[in-house]
Amino acid sequence: MIKVHLSRIMGEKRINIADLSRLTGLHRNGIAKLYNEETDGVMFDTLNRICEALDCEIQDIIEFIKDEK
Repeated sequence: MIKVHLSRIMGEKRINIADLSRLTGLHRNGIAKLYNEETDGVMFDTLNRICEALDCEIQDIIEFIKDEK
C-alpha cells in the first residue's frame, strides 16, 4: 500500500492547496486528489515540483507500507 503524507506536510508548513498550486504551477484539482489520497498515480515531475516547493524529500510525501497477508 502507498500512503501519501502530503496533507500532514502541508499542515506543518501551513500551506493550503491554492498556495501549493501557485508555488508549483500544478492544477489545484491534481493537488487536491493527492492531498486526499484519491489519486491512482503521480508523475515524477509533479513530485519534483512539490518537493521543491515544500523543501522536502520524496519519502516525506510518499511511504510504502507492506500489506500484511
